[in-house]
Amino acid sequence: MFTIRQASHVSGATIAVVPVLADRTIVEGDPLVPDLADIEAVLDAHEFTGAVGQLLFVQTPEAATPETLLVGLGDDVDVEGLRRAAGSAVRKVSGYGSVATTLHGVDIDGSAEAVAMGLWLGSYTFDEYKSEAKPPALESVVLVGGDDAAADVDRATALTEGVTLARDLVNRPALDKAPAAIADIALALADNLDVKVYEEAEIEEAGFGGLVGVNRGSDRPARMVVLRYSPEGATRTVAFVGKGIVFDSGGLSIKTAAGMETMKTDMAGAAAVLGAVQAIARLGLAVNVVGITPLTENLTGGSAQRPGDVMKAYNGKTIEVLNTDAEGRLVLADGLSLAAEMEPDLIVDIATLTGACKVALGPSIGGLFADDDGAAEAVGMAAEAAGEKFWRLPLDHEYDTMIESDIADMKNTGGRWGGAITAGLLLAKFVGDIPWVHLDVAGPARADKTEHYVSKGGSGFGVRTLVAVAEAYEG
Repeated sequence: MFTIRQASHVSGATIAVVPVLADRTIVEGDPLVPDLADIEAVLDAHEFTGAVGQLLFVQTPEAATPETLLVGLGDDVDVEGLRRAAGSAVRKVSGYGSVATTLHGVDIDGSAEAVAMGLWLGSYTFDEYKSEAKPPALESVVLVGGDDAAADVDRATALTEGVTLARDLVNRPALDKAPAAIADIALALADNLDVKVYEEAEIEEAGFGGLVGVNRGSDRPARMVVLRYSPEGATRTVAFVGKGIVFDSGGLSIKTAAGMETMKTDMAGAAAVLGAVQAIARLGLAVNVVGITPLTENLTGGSAQRPGDVMKAYNGKTIEVLNTDAEGRLVLADGLSLAAEMEPDLIVDIATLTGACKVALGPSIGGLFADDDGAAEAVGMAAEAAGEKFWRLPLDHEYDTMIESDIADMKNTGGRWGGAITAGLLLAKFVGDIPWVHLDVAGPARADKTEHYVSKGGSGFGVRTLVAVAEAYEG
């Protein structure tokens, strides 16, 4: 990442990034601002008013820098809007070596953190497999003036690195992220984490039947990763469980060729948990955190589980597998059962679980399900503070009959209708009485296009929400 630092004046920058509110109102006290009266004709010609999303390059030879990028914020800017504006701006100035900005001078709480995060995330690229990747030209951004932003930039650094880890993991081809490889990454995350990796024999011995069943079609062994962050003096515990299907062919209930093209994304829940736990550890939050990621791929090998097979989860409940493409809930059954055994104050699972949720909420909003209103409110507020959109959907137990099995405790699919709800109802059977929230991120875990601070591909969605949940449970 390029560096972000704060200074009281401009030195050596080749371009300034200046926020403009609605009606061409410049942020008060902006030391970089050109005299808009001098460029009024240019603004008029481009119909630049300062509306949200407007960007305009202007030559400013009499100002602090020879060129300025004006960034429209509109008349009611908030933290997320500022984050998006920074992300959009950095894409426009990525070819400059040094940039100065006063975007952080907008008078809202958390402005410096939002700007730093937007700048860094907006500049994200995944070039690991490019034979001729271009090195980034942008080397530094200076935040000019304002209150001391060091703590905000430090926090933005930890969050950005967590989101970047999640994006990188999702974007990496499935061939190069076998369960064992992701487990190795987990082992190296941070010095203040305890990491337990269950290998193949231990998974069998422990009784993680869902993970065993899904892994049968693959020749690459599964892993169950358990991360523990236990700061001195923390009295509350949150557990995060992330679905880690490193590639999903659908198993014997095979997907179409087109349906498999982005299935390296099916471990985005696990990626979010790893990114969040890394960020939490680096921030030193005063809360105990457990991160659990069942990792496998779902393939069609000769030993693959068959429709009609029955598996037994870690807590002893049995599931009839009628559709092998509804595999995420099988591995989450094990992960949730393990989390419940630890008796935390809250369990949150995050998963690219159902296409039905994406149909309901579209590509940029996640689904939130919970039996406990208090837990739902806490996670919903955390998501809002983090700038990630979730919408609570019903978890109506009237639909429990839709997953009743003739031969087992339940079946793994409830049919076409209400698919996101019936998936959540199955998961609810593995958390006991512990407050629990299920986050279905099938839509927002992967972006179909680049906009503001989100790049096409893995989005890292959910990392910031999980960190905010942990902050809400500090103490």
